[in-house]
Amino acid sequence: MEKTFVMIKPDGVQRRLMPEIIRRFEEKRFTLKVLKHYEELSGEHVFGRLVDYIVSSGPVVAMIWEGENVVETVREMIGPTRPSDCEYATIRGEFGIDKIRNVIHGSYSAEIANKEIASGTKKINNHWYKFDC
Repeated sequence: MEKTFVMIKPDGVQRRLMPEIIRRFEEKRFTLKVLKHYEELSGEHVFGRLVDYIVSSGPVVAMIWEGENVVETVREMIGPTRPSDCEYATIRGEFGIDKIRNVIHGSYSAEIANKEIASGTKKINNHWYKFDC
C-alpha cells in the first residue's frame, strides 16, 4: 500500500485546522499510520526543501497516510502551492493565505514521500522521535 507524508504547517496549527484536515483524509478512506506533533523544530530540520518559515514559526503536525493512490489524491486535495491558483474545494484554496502561509505540505511524488518518511527522525527536547510505520 502506498504511503505519503503530510505536514500541517504552523499557520494551520495556530488556526486549529488539524481536525478538519484529518477528517478530509479519513473521508477518502486513507489510514493514518503516524501522527507527530512537533513543538520545537530548531536546528537542522528533516523536511528537505521546506522554507525556514516552517521550522521557526511554531509547532507543526507531521503525518503519514496510507492508501491506494494516496500521493496523487492527497496532492489533489491540497491544491497548488499558491492558494490563489487553487480551487476553493482544496485545502489551500479554502484555508491558505499566501504562498508561505498555505497551511499544509504534502509529498509531491511517491519517491519524495519515501525520502521524507525515511528522514522522519528528529531530536526534540533532547529526545529522539522516529516515525513508526
